[in-house]
Amino acid sequence: MADPILYRKRLIPNECVLLKDDRVLYRDGDKIITGWNTLKPRKDLHHGFSCYYLKEGFKISKFYREDGSLLYWYCDIVSYEHQPDTDTYIVTDLLADVIVYPDGFVKVVDIDELVTALNEDLISCGTLKTSLLHLNTLLTIIYSGSFGRLQEPIEEMIRNQ
Repeated sequence: MADPILYRKRLIPNECVLLKDDRVLYRDGDKIITGWNTLKPRKDLHHGFSCYYLKEGFKISKFYREDGSLLYWYCDIVSYEHQPDTDTYIVTDLLADVIVYPDGFVKVVDIDELVTALNEDLISCGTLKTSLLHLNTLLTIIYSGSFGRLQEPIEEMIRNQ
């Protein structure tokens, strides 16, 4: 089976980027796992792996520095659209994000962007609710000590490379 075509759509700033260099490592009906290098070079972030949890509405990414050390886990709240005729996924970033640092510290970021997007009619009230519900689900998993279940597909993929 050929690899799907992946796009990352952002609302702030408004952009839709073809993830042409992402390597699809695994796909089933529930998730897609990719390996990637940063689109735009940064001092801190060099490469990583992502697991798109399509039905749960989040993307969990393991971010690495250039030397291969763990920077942190970055969790995007997302929605997606699949176009079966071209096997294209358009994954929309729903703005709220969660960072899990190596020491276990959890930081929720970009909640203010949800308000901006709603005020500027970039999202509907329904999309805002979806984003917050997915954020709540993710935080419940993290705070219950079950984040390892979301990390495991990436960790297993790394072990098997």
